[in-house]
Amino acid sequence: MTHGAETTSTDKRSDRTKAAILRAARERFAEQGYERTTIRAVASDAGIDPSMVMRYFGNKARLFDATLTIDLRLPDLTDVPANELAQTLVRHFLERWEDDPADDALLVLLRSAVTNEQAAARMHEIFAAQVAPALAAALGPEPAAHRAGLVSAQLLGLGLTRYLLRLPAVTALTRQEIESGLAPAIQSVLDPAAS
Repeated sequence: MTHGAETTSTDKRSDRTKAAILRAARERFAEQGYERTTIRAVASDAGIDPSMVMRYFGNKARLFDATLTIDLRLPDLTDVPANELAQTLVRHFLERWEDDPADDALLVLLRSAVTNEQAAARMHEIFAAQVAPALAAALGPEPAAHRAGLVSAQLLGLGLTRYLLRLPAVTALTRQEIESGLAPAIQSVLDPAAS
C-alpha cells in the first residue's frame, strides 16, 4: 500500500517537473527563438538541473517538438451565421493569445517558424489539419480548402505584428478595434461571392 502511494507521489512530482520544463521552454522559445534557447537556460528558468531536462526530453529538438503540441481550440463554426464567421475567428484568436500569451505554444511556433524549418513544417501541419476542417463545417469542404490559407495568413499576420514584432500601430488597438478592422477583410475571403 505504501509503495503505491510513493509511486503516485513520484508520478505527480514528475508531472509537475515536466510541466515546469515545458512552461519554461515555451517562454524561452517565444522570447529567444529556437537557435538562441539553451537547455541550461530552460533548466534555470524551471529551477531544476539541466540533466532533468535531458532525462524527460532527451535533447533540445525533442523539447522543442514537445512545446509544439498545439490545439488551436477553434470553435465549432457549424451554426455560426455566415456573416459572423470572420468576427468569430478574430475574437477567438485574440482571446486565445491574450489570455496567457507567455504560455502560448502557438506564439512560440510563430516566432520560431521564421528561422527554423521544423517549426515552419509544424505550423503548416497545424493550420492545414485544424483551420480548413473548422471552416469546412461552415462553408463546405471545397470552399474551405481554397480559403483556409488566406484566413490563416491574416490571423498569423495579426499574431506576428501584435505579439511578436509589437508594432505600435497594432499594439495600441483595442480588441474591439482589431475585430472591427480585421473581420471585414477576413469576411471578404470567406464570402463565396468574393471568389
